[in-house]
Amino acid sequence: MTAQPTQRTREQLDEDYQRWSTAAAAVLAKSRRIEPADLPDTPEALLSTPTRDEVSIRPLYTRKDEVGERGLPGGFPFVRGADPARDVQQGWRVTERFGDLPGQSAEGLNETILDAAGSGTSGIWLAVGPAVQAGDLAAVLNGIYLDLMPVTLDAGDDGLAAAREFLSVLADRPTPPQEAPALLATTHSLGLSPYTAAFSGRPSVCAAEATELAAHAPARVRTFRVDGTDFAQAGASNAQELGLLVAAALAHIRDLAAAGVSPSAALNQISFAVSVDDDQFAAVAKLRALRLMWARVAQVLGTPEAGAALTHAVTDLSMLTQRDPWVNMLRTTVAAFGAGVGGADQVTVLGYDAALPIAERSSSPTFSARIARNTQLLLLEESNIGRVLDPAGGSWYVEDLTDGLAAAAWQVFTDTEAHGGYRDALDQGAIARWIDQALALRDEAVDHRSAPITGVSEFPNLGESAFAAALADTTDLPTATAKLARVARRFEELRDRADAATATGTRPGIVLLPLGTVAEHNGRTTFVANLLAAGGIEAINPGPITAESLTETPGIAGAPVAVICGTKARYQSDGPALLAAARAAGIGRILLAGPDREWPDGDDAPDGSLQVGIDAVTTLTELLDTVTAHAGE
Repeated sequence: MTAQPTQRTREQLDEDYQRWSTAAAAVLAKSRRIEPADLPDTPEALLSTPTRDEVSIRPLYTRKDEVGERGLPGGFPFVRGADPARDVQQGWRVTERFGDLPGQSAEGLNETILDAAGSGTSGIWLAVGPAVQAGDLAAVLNGIYLDLMPVTLDAGDDGLAAAREFLSVLADRPTPPQEAPALLATTHSLGLSPYTAAFSGRPSVCAAEATELAAHAPARVRTFRVDGTDFAQAGASNAQELGLLVAAALAHIRDLAAAGVSPSAALNQISFAVSVDDDQFAAVAKLRALRLMWARVAQVLGTPEAGAALTHAVTDLSMLTQRDPWVNMLRTTVAAFGAGVGGADQVTVLGYDAALPIAERSSSPTFSARIARNTQLLLLEESNIGRVLDPAGGSWYVEDLTDGLAAAAWQVFTDTEAHGGYRDALDQGAIARWIDQALALRDEAVDHRSAPITGVSEFPNLGESAFAAALADTTDLPTATAKLARVARRFEELRDRADAATATGTRPGIVLLPLGTVAEHNGRTTFVANLLAAGGIEAINPGPITAESLTETPGIAGAPVAVICGTKARYQSDGPALLAAARAAGIGRILLAGPDREWPDGDDAPDGSLQVGIDAVTTLTELLDTVTAHAGE
């Protein structure tokens, strides 16, 4: 156990931190050309970064931030893990989703699952309905060792029939020569999530009938899968997802209590699906914070020993892009790493092309599934991530982030309770209102590119194949809900528009007017070209331009839009003359690359500017409107 600092050590730590703070204040003051005493806040506050949940990420963590031991994995308060008997040789269960492809027979799907099991899959997430029906479960699961491979059902409004059929299959299965020990990670889930589905609009079952089923569920089976992806896909923040997960789960606990189920038995009927995205440390802290919160609920119910939250982490569908989808492999790798380090019992990595409708995917389903599966296997078998329980435990940053996220999520939970509980808050529209506000803030950050999306809002590839139809807003995707709001959708809508215009002519383009040498203008021509490409607009760069050479350069005269690119010094010396020549050449709208303040004072100035921090989506929409209207004249 880590020894806590003595009082003398604590004083020394305070002195060290104060020395750092003084030095940091001096640097900040120098950069602002003021005295340290005139800084508007402390160096720590000025250098901190708030998350979407207003959890502060500080610039420096020291032993001052050390917390006491939180117990061992599998023990209350379960921050460090839910299962004391977790197999560190295997780690978490690599849970693969099956059954989404139309036209599969029960026997064919069974063969696919067995093949995947031989290739490293150790958990089954089974969609019932698209390919197979509830009555086919015996054939689908034939030959599967159900004591080793946990099954999670996703049967929509046919969930009760599928659940009863699965329980029948489970009861009738042959007794294995040696029964594997019961672990949290091998617990089956009937996948019923009526309360979270009531928010997202997914088909689900009657909560009262699900409660009746849960009251008689056998051991190693959990009825309710409280699904955080219902909230995350709609734009909920991490704290909102966790707070609403706990609130919805508590609503199920109350239903079970009313049906005469004891608190410990009720707690053992709940499992959680948690979305994880490419914010690595947030994913780690998210799973740890959920376990901390659920342990507190169990403690209040008088059964702290039953407070181990069973978690199934799923890579967030809303973070995946349609454009340059290969980058999704990187996103899901980071998300899977965070889920594994955070102690998820099961992890599902969605395919890199999961944001595209099945008919629009260019890779075979087996290739996409293999890449997703191998993402986890590489983490487990080559990086050995699963061999250490809670490897982030004790990290000053991760512990602080866990507590901060848990506190923010607990506030969401208590706000929900203040509305009368989850069901009343949902009926009153409070939950939808909270998540809409979070989505608006997220979209604002994306629109201004302060939350960059590689391959979409940053470094887009205009050369990739255009889509035949506009797909950015589609929710026709396995695991998607009607409220799916992908992070990249607004930029991808622009790309869809530009591609549609390209299909009937040439790609929409805007002329650049570079001033000075390549060394002088290259930074800004590159910035503008990257920005325009994010909207599907090509940057036409004729090379260095002067006021005299402008009229002699083909393709410039009469252009609908042009952007002057150069340094502040060049703007001061050559800018006005070039602007006058551009106007004389009939260019409709002339913009400046960089801040407006760099343009010299005078009678004329550019019509706007393209610079860091602008609302890129609004700006690109206006530019695309202008360019396409000009092309149609």
